[in-house]
Amino acid sequence: MILKLDENNLQEATLWLAQRDAALQRVWQQYGYPPLWARQPGFSTLVHIILEQQVSLASANAAFSRLQAALGPQPEPEGLLRLDDDTLRQIGFSRQKMQYARSLAQAVSDKSLDLHALASLPDEEVRRILKQLKGIGDWTADIYLSECLLRTDILPKGDIAMQEAFRVLKALPARPLHDDFVAQTEHWRPWRSVGTRLLWHFYLSERRAN
Repeated sequence: MILKLDENNLQEATLWLAQRDAALQRVWQQYGYPPLWARQPGFSTLVHIILEQQVSLASANAAFSRLQAALGPQPEPEGLLRLDDDTLRQIGFSRQKMQYARSLAQAVSDKSLDLHALASLPDEEVRRILKQLKGIGDWTADIYLSECLLRTDILPKGDIAMQEAFRVLKALPARPLHDDFVAQTEHWRPWRSVGTRLLWHFYLSERRAN
């Protein structure tokens, strides 16, 4: 059985991590427990994550709200495939993200991708399946694993907020490369998804404070 994050083990893991890493202890003492940041698994959330690639969350959220206005609260693959380029562009899709979203929608529609089946698969198999789709790389697959499937031990590769929070907390001269980041967080296993949430919690809390 695959362990999933929930409100209970999130708090237990936060305390466990705080005992093992002074930087994470500082976050917990200053800002408390991080949010669970759980998202509904499925097509519409994965499209939302694609919209979040390399843009601000505010921009992605605005685009997704426009998509919901066009297709309903839970956009379906068939609905997205009916939208033409001009409509998608007005919603906020770049030309590349139009291709990515349509590729995903087609794969779900023709049943070559079964998103529901991912819940029972190991992390690496989920990554392998998702990354076969155009426009879905490590970061998108990792965010889906961490926030939608609620896997416990994910470090989203290339996540800037996570890396920047780590740089500040550890007083590093620059954001770490991913391999270095992995090496410096080995002691967070098997709760790296909670370590990530503590870093996001710090990043967002500091931005609100400033």
